[in-house]
Amino acid sequence: MGQTCEDPRVNDLRVRPATEADLSTLVRLRDDAARWMLARGITGQWQPGELDESHFRRVMTHGEVWLAEAGGRVAGAWELWWEDEAAWGPQPPVAGYVHRLMVDRSTAPPGTGRRLLRSAEHRVAAAGRTYVRLDCLAGNVPLTTYYRGAGYRVVGRKEGKPQPGGTPKSFTLLEKDLGELPETRPGGCWTSESSVRS
Repeated sequence: MGQTCEDPRVNDLRVRPATEADLSTLVRLRDDAARWMLARGITGQWQPGELDESHFRRVMTHGEVWLAEAGGRVAGAWELWWEDEAAWGPQPPVAGYVHRLMVDRSTAPPGTGRRLLRSAEHRVAAAGRTYVRLDCLAGNVPLTTYYRGAGYRVVGRKEGKPQPGGTPKSFTLLEKDLGELPETRPGGCWTSESSVRS
């Protein structure tokens, strides 16, 4: 999994699988994003210090973690899971589940979050899946609105989803049908390195 992807649909962003060498960067991105939310009164979604390197290492083993760079600097990252029974229950293998969409607000150009999300959607489509699913804290109106603006629709609510080292929380479940994407396969980006792990 050493290939770097330059996808014209994400403009100047270069997307690549995260590696062990990126673990501290991923923790920093997550903590910075948590602080950014808290500074804007968005409480309950994420807390600084909640996840450590072992979390991202585990996701790399059972799913995928992608890192985006712009101008040689880290711009953001996201996790991609191929199942999420804690939120969605048992499901047929038709979706990819995006978690921890994070943007480095000190270096990323405007619109990076949407471009990262679009890149994740293309990755899911390249794996032959037809839906992208995600969740956000129930009551987080700004984030729900953000995802709805990106073409996601609210399809349910999960009460009492377990949290890393914390009290279970309730989440809004959102989904996007990839059949609605104008093009779903970024040429040359998602090749054999991108096979779905089960």
